[in-house]
Amino acid sequence: MRESRVQKSLLNAKVNLLFYFLSLGLSFFSRKIFLDCLGAEFLGLSGTLTNILGFLSLAEMGVGTAVAFNLYKPLAEDNRLKISELVSVFGYLYHRIGIFICIVSLILSCFIPLIFKNSQIELSIIYFAYFSILLSSLLGYFINYKQILLSADQKNYVVTKYLQSSVLIKITLQIAISYFYKSLVGWITLEIIFAILGCILLNWKISKEYPWLSVSVKKGQQAYPQNRQIITYTKQIFVHKIKDFLLSQSDQILIFAFVSLKMVAYYGNYTLIITKISQVFLTAMDGFSASIGNLVAEGNKEKIIKIFWEVYCINFVIGGFLIFSLYHLLEPFIRLWLGAEYILDHNILILLLINIFIMETRKAVDMFNMAYGNYGDTWSAWVEGSINILVTITTAIHWGIIGILLGKIISLFFIIVLWKPYYLFSAGLRKKISIYWNGVFRYLTIFILLFLLNHYIAIMIPINPNKDFLNWLLYAICISIPFIISYLIGLYILCPGGKDLIKRIPIINRHIK
Repeated sequence: MRESRVQKSLLNAKVNLLFYFLSLGLSFFSRKIFLDCLGAEFLGLSGTLTNILGFLSLAEMGVGTAVAFNLYKPLAEDNRLKISELVSVFGYLYHRIGIFICIVSLILSCFIPLIFKNSQIELSIIYFAYFSILLSSLLGYFINYKQILLSADQKNYVVTKYLQSSVLIKITLQIAISYFYKSLVGWITLEIIFAILGCILLNWKISKEYPWLSVSVKKGQQAYPQNRQIITYTKQIFVHKIKDFLLSQSDQILIFAFVSLKMVAYYGNYTLIITKISQVFLTAMDGFSASIGNLVAEGNKEKIIKIFWEVYCINFVIGGFLIFSLYHLLEPFIRLWLGAEYILDHNILILLLINIFIMETRKAVDMFNMAYGNYGDTWSAWVEGSINILVTITTAIHWGIIGILLGKIISLFFIIVLWKPYYLFSAGLRKKISIYWNGVFRYLTIFILLFLLNHYIAIMIPINPNKDFLNWLLYAICISIPFIISYLIGLYILCPGGKDLIKRIPIINRHIK
């Protein structure tokens, strides 16, 4: 089983990376075409509608996570009867959730003329886009629910392969429709067609992969009373899901509410680049959680704290490299890619990068809290969400996007930066919190000093990254390589976990020996 898990993890990583790089270039190219041919307001509309309907997906409440957790044991034992039962229960619960979302969405649709009263887009187009996105969402609740088995069985590569293939073909056709016909209706129609096509292909593959699987909503309804532990686990996750949505998915809704629909698209250009770059590192880190869970289960405290600092070092390397690179390269890239008119206030970039830095460097604490089962602080999710809403409403009225980002950063500071590490070290690692802050102080000192040093070096480099893409690439190489080398050296010499982590690199380990 161990070799099988490793092979599945590697296959997941390979497929994810393959489709990541295939979609990377297409995403930037298509964004440019869509903005030029369909307009910023339409892209802003699409993003806003997606986030509004995404808010309704909170009704899912973490049922998928709970069912996946309960599937691990029967999958390990190859208990096919229990697997079919649990997937049926999942289908039954998702069916009920889908009905709820459908009803609420229909009620919400009555207010669309009021919500988008200042939009220049025809109301019929807005409704068409709204119901197409709704249909795509409902397919997951009524038909695609069986894909939970692929996720629990470490076969996400199957989902990625079929769904991402259909997405790539869809975007290619949308580019053609937009460029040659500038058709909003055609663009939306392709969304519907490929949502249905992807659903059909995925379910066909699941039938081939698990020919013995026998599931139905009726069976799930009958088996539900014997599987109520799913709801118990779901309740622990639900509060955190609300908080996560408020912090990560509500930006575009808030920008639409406090700024404008067009600005949703402008902000979306920044987040597209950041998301695509972050996905590379996210894919590489995917397999860590299960390994950390096994490590904690062994109970070797000395080894646990050692690995904690190694994982923390990885996250700090990623976070530091992203911040330095994006600070110097993101605005020139947008200027070359879309035009100078799409550049936002520089303060927005700074706040975005602070938010990214916190989100990247928090991951080690999050993974170890999960490994220890530290879910009891549901109050912290409410506090974090409340701070975010209160600060956002207070500041966004006056400062727009800057106020929205300030709301996120302030809420993250009090809960993610201050509370979560304390919770881990007191309830999990059972160590003094001063050990953590002593290590973090070293990491922050190294990062700030080397950021400033390399920033002044970057200013003096006689290459203009705003001239063309070749100069941008040369500039990126000239500033990134010195930063990452000096950064790694600094972490190796002064930071806990740095030396142990860097020694894991084979060529460096051989040289040290």
